[in-house]
Amino acid sequence: MIYSLRGKITLKEKDFAVIECGGVGYACRTTLNTLSNLECGKDNILYTIMSVHENAVELFGFFTKQELNCFKMLTSVSGVGAKAGLSILSDFTPEQFAMAVASGDSKMITKTKGIGSKTAQRIVLELKDKITANNSDFTFSDSGNTVSGNAVQSSARSEALEGLLVLGYSQVEVMPVLAKLDDNLDTAGFIRETLRIMAFNK
Repeated sequence: MIYSLRGKITLKEKDFAVIECGGVGYACRTTLNTLSNLECGKDNILYTIMSVHENAVELFGFFTKQELNCFKMLTSVSGVGAKAGLSILSDFTPEQFAMAVASGDSKMITKTKGIGSKTAQRIVLELKDKITANNSDFTFSDSGNTVSGNAVQSSARSEALEGLLVLGYSQVEVMPVLAKLDDNLDTAGFIRETLRIMAFNK
């Protein structure tokens, strides 16, 4: 398994980029969001996943771990292939996609060309539980600033933390934001507000 590639971007096309590592150029299929962050001649890291089929071996590369994790989740949905996953993540950032799933907004996903209402509804149905996890191993302390493992009871806030970790965010990134949110939010609300604030602060 190739986890990531670090090297110089030597070519960009509409749906892939070539990154040169140790004299070898790796063609990575990717999204418009990733391509917009890459510049030819500059060094970058791409987080990758390899797909092996009977007649082809494909490498997919992404600018962030969050986009990679969203792609993995999308392609785990029945009937959603790599092409559809790349199209969705070309139209939406990982934060926007996660907010749509967490809030059950399948209509937003249909804005991507080729994604019909049934497919969008299936994406939300199959991924919502993964993002708004209900089996968290984390819990916030009373102060809201620390986390302890193996919680006996999961709160909506700790479930939201688990969901954000699934998306590839770190505790250091999300805990300061989660700790300041209203205690009355449900799990989806915590995730939605955290992603919104993090996207606004970029």
